[in-house]
Amino acid sequence: MTVVNLRPNESQDSLMKRFRKKVAKSGVLSTVRRKRWFVSKSELRRIAKKKATRRFKRRQTVEVE
Repeated sequence: MTVVNLRPNESQDSLMKRFRKKVAKSGVLSTVRRKRWFVSKSELRRIAKKKATRRFKRRQTVEVE
């Protein structure tokens, strides 16, 4: 759980900004989005394989240039 304490003479905007940064850094939102729907293991493997091929192709184009 992410906790942010109000500092003396701190505005609400800067407090919210610090809170958003902490939430983003902790990875809470990405975990919630990922677990929103059930994804089978075979589907996860297929997605991981697809990502790996895209990454490999990108690296090859960078090396050619």
